[in-house]
Amino acid sequence: MTLGAQIAWDDTVLPFQLDRSDIRGRVARLDGVLDRVLAQHAYPAPVEALVAEMALLTALIGQTVKLRWKLSLQVRSDGPVRLIATDYYGPREPGEAAQIRAYASFDRERLGPEPDFAQIGQGYFAILIDQGSDMTPYKGITPLAGGSLAACAETYFAQSEQIPTRFSLSFGRSSVPGQGERWRAGGVMLQHMPKASPFVAGEGGSGEGGLLSAEDILEGAEGENWNRANMLLDTVETLELVGPRVQPTDLLVRLFHEEQPRVFDPQPVKFGCTCSPERVRQSLSIYSARDIGHMTTEDGRVTADCQFCGAHYQFDPRTLGFEAELSVPQPGESDGPE
Repeated sequence: MTLGAQIAWDDTVLPFQLDRSDIRGRVARLDGVLDRVLAQHAYPAPVEALVAEMALLTALIGQTVKLRWKLSLQVRSDGPVRLIATDYYGPREPGEAAQIRAYASFDRERLGPEPDFAQIGQGYFAILIDQGSDMTPYKGITPLAGGSLAACAETYFAQSEQIPTRFSLSFGRSSVPGQGERWRAGGVMLQHMPKASPFVAGEGGSGEGGLLSAEDILEGAEGENWNRANMLLDTVETLELVGPRVQPTDLLVRLFHEEQPRVFDPQPVKFGCTCSPERVRQSLSIYSARDIGHMTTEDGRVTADCQFCGAHYQFDPRTLGFEAELSVPQPGESDGPE
């Protein structure tokens, strides 16, 4: 594969369909996007790996959202990694690139050395879809289960949407001759869209903690098709997912040629953040004058940093709708009533 072909497929999501099996899916390759996402922060290695996995999942899932919609994935837990948040912004216009951003919050003192899912602890996995200012956002939540972020996403789709879903992911630092080391990620997502689910509410599922799994949703020929496609996906190799020598179209033929794969237009993705002075002003508007006073520095400025891209903002309190003479407590000074 030439370098030009490699670049053409980097930072893209390729949707496809397996006509024989009534299964749809996506192949994603992230290169520069992932480097940009992780370059905004000096995360420890275990946190970097979890953010990389979450960003790859976001690219695969987000490809289905419509123009100008926003899809967010969140993991919140009581573990050392308290929060992982990603956003996928649908293209503004047809043919444009979608945008991805991500960040994590963690307790460095509690963090272990390995990129283990156990670093996350107990909590929930959530998907949110913002369809615009005139629409009520959608939010779905399921418990963390399955031992990986990919398994959490599979459980979410089975439990909340009753859509059998499977991910095969690979990510990490790699190098190409003539280039320095950089992050790369690749993955395949499969989804079976059943005509009707045999699951009866209240029965409980076969997954962890009684959650639903694909086996609870599919039966008969649909179940056989799903199992066959999963066995084929099990044969995928790491270098086929992230290596520069296998194009996504070639990978689909190698894995699923008997399932009659059909590809659609690829979706380019890039790193992007929507923060701006206006948005930060709006977020600060919820605070009281007293809160703004505590946020004001000794030189009379209110500062804020974007957690996604690291942008630093400074404001004169008067431009936020507050008087200049804000009371700023000094060190050791009580901020409560006498």
